[in-house]
Amino acid sequence: MYDASVSRPIVLPDPPLSDGRVTLRAWRPADVPRIVAMCREPDVIRFTSVPVPYDADDARLWLDLHPARLAAGDGAAFAITEGGDELPVGSIGVRVLHDQGVAETGYHVVEARRGRGLATAALRLIGGWTFAELPVARLQLTTHLDNPASQRVAEKAGFTREGVLRSWTDQRGERVDLVMWSLLPGDLGA
Repeated sequence: MYDASVSRPIVLPDPPLSDGRVTLRAWRPADVPRIVAMCREPDVIRFTSVPVPYDADDARLWLDLHPARLAAGDGAAFAITEGGDELPVGSIGVRVLHDQGVAETGYHVVEARRGRGLATAALRLIGGWTFAELPVARLQLTTHLDNPASQRVAEKAGFTREGVLRSWTDQRGERVDLVMWSLLPGDLGA
């Protein structure tokens, strides 16, 4: 059972989370060029709120924020790697909303590796880890209404589509509709 009043540091898994196909490992300073390349992809820009243009300083700043987020129990970010390769092919993370007993996740995979089930596998791994390690009773994510590929990932990972959040957020000066998805601890065995 979760206790929303509990806020403790987040400890990254050691060894990293893996299902043999994908591994979720901590980001490293050496990953900066790969982070920059991922965050410059058109779909990442279109469906996320990464700064535009995105450069190495943005990536280093993002990496520099990780230790404080972990120490405060506010969230964790992981590089998605494939097989035994250490090269990041995507990103996934969790942000804890302490006052609600909820965590939010988001993900992306580089264009060249999409459509192979990597995001779905990563989402399943992060779901299991979130409920085992974080004081939350719900894991949620949002997808753009016009991003059916990401919606398929959420559905295949066991998330339930709850509905459309109209004009939910501002993205670069434009209000956008998002689809809300949720995963509860009991959904993991389904």
